[in-house]
Amino acid sequence: MAGPAWKNIYRLSDFQLEQLDSAESLMESMDLGQAEELLVRMLEDDPICIPVLSNLGHLYGRYLSEFEKAVEYYGKVLELEPDNAWARDERRRYQRYLTYDDED
Repeated sequence: MAGPAWKNIYRLSDFQLEQLDSAESLMESMDLGQAEELLVRMLEDDPICIPVLSNLGHLYGRYLSEFEKAVEYYGKVLELEPDNAWARDERRRYQRYLTYDDED
């Protein structure tokens, strides 16, 4: 295996990288329940793994429209990595979705 084309700044193991790839493939193929199960299991093994937290935020926000959960996971990313601009932008987006009903 050649390894990722990007820098592994979180020092994830090969096994973690394979699991993340699997979870992303499951999301893309719309096997959302399996993707969620895999990511939750990964989080149980490493509760402060930023890529797993980010993927859970992505899963809940984009695929499941569970915006409160998405905000929660992106918030956890920001607690660990306050300068994570991507997580901050995604959290802001889903926070806005939560307030759309308030504007009626």
